[in-house]
Amino acid sequence: MNEIFDLTGKVAVVTGASAGLGADAALAYAKAGASVAILARRVEKLSQVKAEIEKTGQKVIAVACDVTSEESVKKAMQTVLDTFGHIDILLNNAGVAVAGAVDSMSEEDWNKSFDTNVKGIFLACKYVVPQMIENKYGKIINVASVNAVVANKGGAFIRHSYNASKAAVLGLTTGMAASYAQHNITVNAVGPALFESEMTSDTLFKSEEFLKGYAYLNPSSRAGRKGELNGTLIYLSSDASSYVQGQFILVDGGFTLV
Repeated sequence: MNEIFDLTGKVAVVTGASAGLGADAALAYAKAGASVAILARRVEKLSQVKAEIEKTGQKVIAVACDVTSEESVKKAMQTVLDTFGHIDILLNNAGVAVAGAVDSMSEEDWNKSFDTNVKGIFLACKYVVPQMIENKYGKIINVASVNAVVANKGGAFIRHSYNASKAAVLGLTTGMAASYAQHNITVNAVGPALFESEMTSDTLFKSEEFLKGYAYLNPSSRAGRKGELNGTLIYLSSDASSYVQGQFILVDGGFTLV
């Protein structure tokens, strides 16, 4: 049974891998046997993640990449291909959560959400999918959010551009899945609920009132813990999910059930 989850011989690319869920996922890929390319804007932070992955004995490279820049993404993916020769798994994890409602937020903040959360996935796929088609194999996982399907009513946690951009990720996921399935490429999305990360530790996790409300609303009565997303990512990145296409898997402790 473990063989269908084995990633030995595979090459995984993780965007937004400098910290949080991306860094955790990159380490999980290495532990599952994959060679890993970790991408992010902050090269100094990538070096720390790279050092952790190297302890597993798997090959890893750290590549500077701004997913909002086509030239940067093109160069980064070419570096990965030059190093490993192929890309089997693409985890589109880079993302931002910009606060604000449509009646008050700036156009700049709106564009920031879409440039990173949607355009970033488009650009990464643009420079990875062609060689996946050529190799007749690929696993693409897009990190969306529970906030693609639910939202906050008010207060400081309104994120209309985040809601819209993460919903767009789902549309892009289903579109690509329908088009690329014929090439033995699976495209799926995951929807994490609240996990502690760089993006949430200085905001949501600093609000005791918010955390109490979240625990009350979530059937699991807590936020997600470090590593709890990895099992779903390994599943969607392995042959265990060979017939899973265009799906949105929520990893939310039941938050969207109530």
